[in-house]
Amino acid sequence: MPKNADPRECSIADTLQIVGERWSLLVIRELIYGVRRFDGIARNTGAPRDILTARLRKLEAAGILRRELYSERPARYEYHLTQAGWELSDVLALLMRWGDRHLHPDDPPVRWIHTCGEHLQPEVVCGSCGRPAREGATPTGRGART
Repeated sequence: MPKNADPRECSIADTLQIVGERWSLLVIRELIYGVRRFDGIARNTGAPRDILTARLRKLEAAGILRRELYSERPARYEYHLTQAGWELSDVLALLMRWGDRHLHPDDPPVRWIHTCGEHLQPEVVCGSCGRPAREGATPTGRGART
């Protein structure tokens, strides 16, 4: 099969270059859950230390998280999501919804409670009309060629 010499330009592809693998998304999950230190992130994700170090550096370089020194001797850091990082919580909520429906329909391993007190039911809707995006969004722009 020939390699596509002219791949579609797309923000999805560009975003996946930064967060499109397991360990990066699990790091973001842990930061959303309030885990801030390397050892806790490593324990809860299962990521090998060298891979975790590389992912943390990549996410920091991309502006998704920031490091804050909490110990000078030895130098130790906590990790915190930036605004751009927090915006990925919407993506993770939708991934979790899909997993709950299709992989764990009888017993989801984690539930998020919204501030209203109910289980979070994330949905992508049009900001203008309020209808679900899946009802008919049409791609336009320079990457929308067929």
